[in-house]
Amino acid sequence: LGERVSWQTLATVLIGLLGVLVMLRPGAGLFDWAALLSLGSAFLYGLSQLMARKISDTESSTVMAFYQNGAYLTGALLVAGLFRLAGIEHAVHPSLEFLVRPWIWPALPDLLKMAACGFVASAGMILLSQAYRLAQANRVATFEYTGIIWSPLWGFLFFAEVPHSATVLGATLIIGAGLLAFRTERLRAAPPLLVPTGDTA
Repeated sequence: LGERVSWQTLATVLIGLLGVLVMLRPGAGLFDWAALLSLGSAFLYGLSQLMARKISDTESSTVMAFYQNGAYLTGALLVAGLFRLAGIEHAVHPSLEFLVRPWIWPALPDLLKMAACGFVASAGMILLSQAYRLAQANRVATFEYTGIIWSPLWGFLFFAEVPHSATVLGATLIIGAGLLAFRTERLRAAPPLLVPTGDTA
């Protein structure tokens, strides 16, 4: 993209990444081969946002969000069809079990919940695409780290799940990185100060 990355911006990205690593607690038994799926997903997601930044000069955020969601739907249908044709009924890892559950027709309350989820996700995709249109990708990425904070927050509010101390520490680092990025952006956008030359009329 040809974007210059200042040392302040690089520092905020690294601090945010450190916060994510603290929340994941490497070595605590949470990492296994299935984590590679998340790593691959993150890589492809980052690539998609770089592409969105690249085509933002010619396409609106709503158009980009539409095609992104269309790609997600197409990919999900292909994977579901392949699993169905292959007769895969049991996952080899617990985290993948939801992919091979038997298909059932959802009840009306569940349909409404899924529709609301789709609406919120689409709105978020539009806002995120607009953010990548207006700001440099490395700066937007810093604020995207805050997404990992919302999961434990909603878990606490709706399911009474108490977050681990590492989660709180990691969230603090991520919030600090976001505030630092915001301050850096404010200073960068501020008009230069006029220094008196000492000349008198």
